[in-house]
Amino acid sequence: MVNLKNFFEPKRIAVIGVSRNPRKVGYVIFKNILDAGFEGDVIPVNPHVSEILNHIVYSSVKKIKGKVDLAILAIPAEKVLGVVKECKSKGIKDVLIVSSGFSEVGNNELENKLKEFLKKNKMRCLGVNCLGVYDSYNALDTLFLPRYRLKRPLPGAISFVCQSGAVGSAILDIATAKGHKFSKFISYGNATDIDESDLIEYLGNDKNTKVICLYVEGIKDGEKFYKVLKKVSEKKPIIALKGGLTEEGMEATLSHTGSLAGKKEVYFGIFKQVGIINADSLEEMFNIASLVEKNVEFKGNRLQIITNGGGYGIISTDAIVDAENIEMSSLSSKTIKNLRKVFPKTINVRNPLDLVGDATTERYEIALEACIKDDKVDGILLILLYQTPLITTDIVEVISGFHQETKKPIVVVSTGGEFTENLSESLEDKGVPVFSFPKDAIHAIDKLIWYGKKRKRL
Repeated sequence: MVNLKNFFEPKRIAVIGVSRNPRKVGYVIFKNILDAGFEGDVIPVNPHVSEILNHIVYSSVKKIKGKVDLAILAIPAEKVLGVVKECKSKGIKDVLIVSSGFSEVGNNELENKLKEFLKKNKMRCLGVNCLGVYDSYNALDTLFLPRYRLKRPLPGAISFVCQSGAVGSAILDIATAKGHKFSKFISYGNATDIDESDLIEYLGNDKNTKVICLYVEGIKDGEKFYKVLKKVSEKKPIIALKGGLTEEGMEATLSHTGSLAGKKEVYFGIFKQVGIINADSLEEMFNIASLVEKNVEFKGNRLQIITNGGGYGIISTDAIVDAENIEMSSLSSKTIKNLRKVFPKTINVRNPLDLVGDATTERYEIALEACIKDDKVDGILLILLYQTPLITTDIVEVISGFHQETKKPIVVVSTGGEFTENLSESLEDKGVPVFSFPKDAIHAIDKLIWYGKKRKRL
């Protein structure tokens, strides 16, 4: 396995290309590392600057005393190779290069020279043309986007490997706003040296990573990619989204990172064969990841709908019937009999179990308990529309209580404004997965159940 420890747990970092201009990439990276609370040493390097943010600036990495674990390069492309050679003479083996201007713009010769030098001297490089690394547990933030513009996530179980910095940063921002918690975010750009396979292999052994999300546009070593996916997917779920599916998208991929996208059928075939969850969108990727993050695991595929909105019950039923891996559960005769004794005659005890518009918190509690005890139910899709008048905020405690007591998954769907969002956030904080719309929840559940079946067969 490749040793990438210095990219996530360095003790001393040199930032080469630091500027006094707050708009420059080097300044932003340097300030972000400081503001994140990194506990190691951060050393700015620039031959034209003597001091920045109360730190002495060195004219060259060769002037720095002592060992440096990681060098971050934010300099023009034409200067990169020369500075990498300086890093080599200083004994720095690991470099993170955010600089662009290589094969993604047709400058293959320069990138090939860099690649040959790295290989010859056994140096490791993340990049070029990348956004950087964020490690929430080690307070390491080398991203070149200001922290006030891109909110950083709290420590969690998701690690996101992304070829595209732009896609990665936007999704990281949205995912953080939605409450997803991350272990690591890694943008690797052109994969001049370290590629997606190396990163996935590393994360497969990372104790802080429970689920790996991968956005990939193109790969350069298909055999290596296959072997790593096969090995790591036996330990942890990998959720992948392939960019560049159309001919036009494939051409755009070549100009974006200098990688050939390859036929989508090949990727999908690999994903299916080794048990990789194939996401249809970035949103779906994190919907699935949120279920894994919250330890949602289905022992079977029979899903029971409980709702206080008939229309939502119908929409959910349609989505389940259309799903490939989920079935509608059929309540046992005992459960039906018991519920009919306590529920009004207006409630048709079936699937979906519609508690109707005058549903109370107590009615939800009775329905949940009965369905959880029913051996014919493997999981519950709980639709909860807080707009109806008899639902109290105590329902958060009721649902979270059942969630903690049972191994059967409870996935909540709640659509609404501020009041709904506040209660949904409370449920999420207690470990209950919440979605805004039925189809999003059901599609994520469908993919997760597929993964469970696949892992049993492999």
